[in-house]
Amino acid sequence: MTAERVLVAAGWALVGALLGLLIRRVSVYLARKEDLEPGFERWQVWGPPILGAALFAVFGLVIGPQPLLLIRSLWVAVLVQVIFFDLEHRLILDRVMFPAMLLAIVLSDFTPNLGWKLSLATGFGAGLLFLLIAVAGAAIFKREALGFGDVKLAAFMGLILGIAPTVPEPPIITALFLGVLLAGAAGVAMMVLKIKALRDTFAYGPYLAAGAVITLLSLGAQ
Repeated sequence: MTAERVLVAAGWALVGALLGLLIRRVSVYLARKEDLEPGFERWQVWGPPILGAALFAVFGLVIGPQPLLLIRSLWVAVLVQVIFFDLEHRLILDRVMFPAMLLAIVLSDFTPNLGWKLSLATGFGAGLLFLLIAVAGAAIFKREALGFGDVKLAAFMGLILGIAPTVPEPPIITALFLGVLLAGAAGVAMMVLKIKALRDTFAYGPYLAAGAVITLLSLGAQ
């Protein structure tokens, strides 16, 4: 670990904190546009800047000063917004996901082991998989088992991760597996602690987003 990387991480943490504050302000604005009342508990207000600072610092440390850091950090910012907005409102916004998906396709040509064709193919495949799961779940359980916001999030994850042939496991598969695993563990924990019952609504988005963040970090500069 060089002194340069440490300095980059420290400076990038500040950028992440400031961007997190902006994310919070934008999320409050978007919530009101959707006729939702934003909460002002400490985790809702300070969660985005704290998590943004921590994640930007780690990505700055791992990737270092290069254009890829800007691209990966942009995806981290989108995922941080998804995490906190979905936790608060049980909603993943089209106003966030559609522009992010378009930008993901554009920037895929500047991302190692990706490119727009692979990005589109992986995004379509991941979105289709989760769409089928959503439809099957609704048919089996007679209620919404997976929201269509989660379907769009899965497609976005496919667009930014692809199936990089230089790593043992396709990144999108790793991210989705981690997301489902984290969601399952959280769901079981909530039921054991009697925070939620079996048929209560559950926000999957934050856990899918966490799987994407972990996978992006594991890719490093690849």
